[in-house]
Amino acid sequence: MKNMIKAGKSLAEADKVLIMIHGRGGRAEDILTVAAHLNVSGYALIAPQADGNSWYPQSFLANRGANEPALSLALKTIKDTVTYLEGEGFSKDQLYFLGFSQGACLTLDFVASNAARYGGVAAFTGGLIGAQVDHRNYHGNFDGTPVFIGSSDPDMHVPVSRVKETTIVLEDMGAHVTEIIYENMGHTISKAEIAQVNKLIFKQ
Repeated sequence: MKNMIKAGKSLAEADKVLIMIHGRGGRAEDILTVAAHLNVSGYALIAPQADGNSWYPQSFLANRGANEPALSLALKTIKDTVTYLEGEGFSKDQLYFLGFSQGACLTLDFVASNAARYGGVAAFTGGLIGAQVDHRNYHGNFDGTPVFIGSSDPDMHVPVSRVKETTIVLEDMGAHVTEIIYENMGHTISKAEIAQVNKLIFKQ
């Protein structure tokens, strides 16, 4: 697939794949560096690259239409990545997702729109996309998929209220969500968050 960087184990060698989604202004190479701090030495790593380093133009809290057609294209990029990996023989429970900031919003919106028993989901500072959370966009059942959502109080881009709304939606869809709000953490990925996802999701 074009606009996608691979790292870690080859798909032929790995029995798990981590799909990593970068934030606004970031690059696939940037988000891949996070893997050095995770228990994913046996995983294949896949990082799609957004055109212009941004998945959609406006805030994730804007009306969804204000972020079209970019938002639909970004979600399709992840869908195509999953379809590609399934074609390579991976089942959904062998697929893991990680995103930061805009990438966390996109990750959460994708998995909620296509809920299934995935290996796990790590969202560093994000929430479901739209001016309001519209439950009609989200389908399927997570069947116990472990999900971590970490964020800061306050955060300049992601209000705590949207994080909590997101947790409720995912739990109602069968996910096992661990939501942790860190006081004055800032817009970053912290060591505490890394420790949590290693404990909850990347257990090898």
